Amino acid sequence: MACALYIHWPFCLAKCPYCDFNSHVRDSVDHAAWEKALLADLRHEAELAGGEPLDSIFFGGGTPSLMPPALVARLLAEAEQLWGFAPGIEITLEGNPSSVEAANYAALAAAGVNRASLGLQALDDQTLRFLGRLHGAAEGLRAVETAQAVFDRVSFDLIYARPGQTVDGWERELAQALAIGTSHLSLYQLTIEPGTRFETMVRNGDFLPLDEDACADLFALTRERTASAGLPAYEISNHARPGEESRHNLAYWRYQDYIGIGPGAHGRRGGMATVRHKKPENWLAAVAANGHGLNEERALALGEQASEALLMGLRLDEGIDLAALAKRFAFGPDALIDHAKIAFYLGQGLVWQHGERLGVTQAGVPLLDGLLAELVRGELVSA
Repeated sequence: MACALYIHWPFCLAKCPYCDFNSHVRDSVDHAAWEKALLADLRHEAELAGGEPLDSIFFGGGTPSLMPPALVARLLAEAEQLWGFAPGIEITLEGNPSSVEAANYAALAAAGVNRASLGLQALDDQTLRFLGRLHGAAEGLRAVETAQAVFDRVSFDLIYARPGQTVDGWERELAQALAIGTSHLSLYQLTIEPGTRFETMVRNGDFLPLDEDACADLFALTRERTASAGLPAYEISNHARPGEESRHNLAYWRYQDYIGIGPGAHGRRGGMATVRHKKPENWLAAVAANGHGLNEERALALGEQASEALLMGLRLDEGIDLAALAKRFAFGPDALIDHAKIAFYLGQGLVWQHGERLGVTQAGVPLLDGLLAELVRGELVSA
């Protein structure tokens, strides 16, 4: 049963050098053709996963703020007709904070979007140029102000742990970000992703990534300052006032069902994993031929589902309920987690346990990937 819907808009004005998302630059976009195809993809999923009202919708990309507001309105109207909306549904749209796109914010709000997630990424012009962003710092701040005036809720992203960044420099930038007064912040450490222009630049010696110890210092500062400001971390990189967490992203991390449509979108519905064709032209061709953009659809074994639920849930500050997961996936509690490893890492102060609930401590979060490999039983990972 679907409770969350993700709609992917793959187009950007430029490809950022750090980005490994499914984003593409095109000279022109046939909006009528895209509306027809997205609606078809939407209807196909509703036939398979209808019946439960949608609790959240997320327009991601790419740059969804480049979508015509009329197209957003049309997709929302169709989604409501197909599924129905739960009371207080969260409808998020990602956007770049340019003045051109900010001019559409009021129309997007009128279309039904009630939460904006803006990619500021940095608050100074030099860094924005390094990150390949098309907006300036002042322009970005004006866009956030515009968004706060028209949307019920606003979040924005920043990238830290950049080459040469100091604790003092990040502390000043973070203080400026917190003073803006949004109820949610996504604060990501810069990662050099395979296949990106940054990977090529690092390989060529154009710049050196920040070392691990410096990254750990910046992470600790981020946790401390956001908590003091009333926006504690609820996930590795996401911070919010209590009650203002991203409902849509929580659906992923709590391993609830979600529908994904549009190029490259992933989904989980009723124990099935779905993946759409990634290249926009291939996705359009698939929809024209088949009535949907699916490239892959496969049943997940219970062990694989349990493993995914553990790997996602341990990212959250709230942790996971081992008894509830064991019941959900019909596994004995000892089949999910290596309890000897839990005891060891409890002693190291890297995990916590309260009854059946297990989580990773602040000291353990920077080591999360290694901890997950240790805690989650191998037979579940490979099931």
